[in-house]
Parts: sequence; C-alpha cells; structure tokens
Amino acid sequence: MELTLEKYLVWMKEFAQKISDQKDYLSDLDSKIGDGDHGNNMARGLKAVSESLAAKKPTDLTTALKITAMALISKVGGAAGPLYGTAFLEMAKLSGQTTDLDQLLVAAVAGLQKRGGAQAGDKTMVDVWLPIVNKLKAGQLTDEEIQEAVKSTKPMEAKKGRASYLGERSVGHLDPGAVSSGYLFETMLQAEVGK
Repeated sequence: MELTLEKYLVWMKEFAQKISDQKDYLSDLDSKIGDGDHGNNMARGLKAVSESLAAKKPTDLTTALKITAMALISKVGGAAGPLYGTAFLEMAKLSGQTTDLDQLLVAAVAGLQKRGGAQAGDKTMVDVWLPIVNKLKAGQLTDEEIQEAVKSTKPMEAKKGRASYLGERSVGHLDPGAVSSGYLFETMLQAEVGK
C-alpha cells in the first residue's frame, strides 16, 4: 500500500478538520487525567500543519512529512508535539527509500516508543498505534478496530506522562493521545490512503 503525496495531503486535511471538530472533547478527556489542553494543543498544531502545507506546496511526500513534523513539534505543547512530530519525522526519513504505508508506520511507531519510552499497556497513544499498524499490515484495519484500540486504554492504569501521577485514579478514563491517534487513523481510512 503506497502513500502518495496527493493522498497524504487529503489525509492531513481530514485529520485537521477532525481535530478541530473534536478539540473540546479531547481537552475534556485531558482535564480528567492531564493538563486539560490536549484538544487545543492539537488543534493549534494541525492548523499550523495545514497552513504550512498550503504555503510551502510540497512537491514530494518526504517534504510534506517533514513540514508536518516540524509544525507539530513547534506548535503542539506538552508531550504530544514531540511524540507526533517524531512519528512523522521517522516517516519522512524512511520515505526517501519507500512509500509503503506499512513500513512508514512501523518506523513511526518505533520512533514513538523510542521518544516516549512507552510500551503496550502503558495507557498512551502507543496502545493505539501498535495494534493498528499490525492490523494494517495484515490488511484488516477497519473503523471498528480503531475504536477497539482506543477503548482499550480506558481500563488501563497510566504508566507514562502526566496521567501516571494519578496512579489507579487514571483507570476508567480514555487516554487523550490515544483518542487523537484514533482520529489520525480514522481519517487515514476516510482519505483512502494506501488504496
């Protein structure tokens, strides 16, 4: 499944819109186990991504991925900016050799885990990225699978990030980064990336 520049730009446009639509919900989730700013941070970051892609008009996928990464790193506060930025940066690095979506996302997850130190079960966005990349590689990714991955964070106890300070009190809440990651992959399917 190849990721083309055209499909990527549609994907990012859809993702930015979804984050904008859901920013209050994301911040509400974050207010329960974090700083309460994940929605606003992500919305600011995706607005910067959209503006940068529109202004710089990248002519290749690598450049588009780099522009995305830099906008997220510079504009999204908290841990989400460096984490999302790292994921897109790893994709950018590899995209010079392959545009295969599976391989790009495998590199993104490896970057996420290296940057954040999170493993499966730590109640982070990694709990969405890992199963989704595996399902995608197996050709079985659906909206339902994405929802299941996001929901899986609710009963977990946070082991990383601000939510980890709450210990057992973090149980019973969705991880905001997992929810925004769910939106990333839902919009990927909507944009028919890789098809």
